[in-house]
Formats: sequence, C-alpha cells, structure tokens
Amino acid sequence: MLSYTCVAFEELSLKELYNFMALRLEVFAVEQNCPYQDADGKDLAAWHVMGKKTDGQIMAYARLIPKGIAYAEYVSIGRVVSHASMRGKGIGRELMEQCLRFIEALWPGQPIKISAQAYLVDFYTSLGFKAYGETYLEDGIPHVEMRFSKG
Repeated sequence: MLSYTCVAFEELSLKELYNFMALRLEVFAVEQNCPYQDADGKDLAAWHVMGKKTDGQIMAYARLIPKGIAYAEYVSIGRVVSHASMRGKGIGRELMEQCLRFIEALWPGQPIKISAQAYLVDFYTSLGFKAYGETYLEDGIPHVEMRFSKG
C-alpha cells in the first residue's frame, strides 16, 4: 500500500523533513495533546523511515537511532507514527517490520530498545519486543521500556 524508504538526515529533502515533522506534530502534540520538545537533536544522527503514497505524501514515519545516541548499548526506534487515515489498516505493523529490516541492514545483530507507549505493549510484543521494568511517565504519557529479541 505504501512504499518505504530509509535515509540519513543529510539525504532528506526539505519537503520530506517538513512533511514528517508536520505528521509528528499532528499526532503527538495535537491528537495526543502532548506538548514536548520534538526537535531533540536526535534527528540529525537518525535514519528516517518514511512510508509514502504514490503521490509522495508521507503517511507513516519512524526514526532509527544508532547505538550511543538514545541508549548507550542499543539501537532505538522512535517517533513511530501513522496518519489518522491509515490506522486500522495494518500500516503500523508494516512500518515496524520495515524498521526492523532497515536496522538489520544498517547495524546487523545490534540489540534494539524502545520506549513504548504503555497502551501499545501488546502490539510491540506481537512484533518480538519484550517489556522490562515498571511503567514510567514520558512527556506525561505512560511508557514501558521494551527490547527486541529475534526468534
């Protein structure tokens, strides 16, 4: 349904940057009513996974963060988001599966850790992630640390 690309920050077009920042703000700041510092400096080191429609509109997005940026010993996936019109169509799963493929290509065998919104624990568990520790608040939203293990 969507075509996926994964590019380093320097390879982004200005239009791509604008469009995924707008999508992140639309979902996280407006829909989830969560004011937070989106431009946290991690985008500069990240690889950006974009799911686009044939007209180029970004409908799904996530960023892949190399080990040592978000977590000392883990690669991370963050800012996982899909456009409201795409929800309930399997795009979230498709996006995460693409992220896992791109991580394996970029950083083979590296462990992966995410900070998942607590209501999505079952979704991430179905993809092979496992929850660790207690629920904590991140930007006022309950989150859980999760790590990916193959097989």
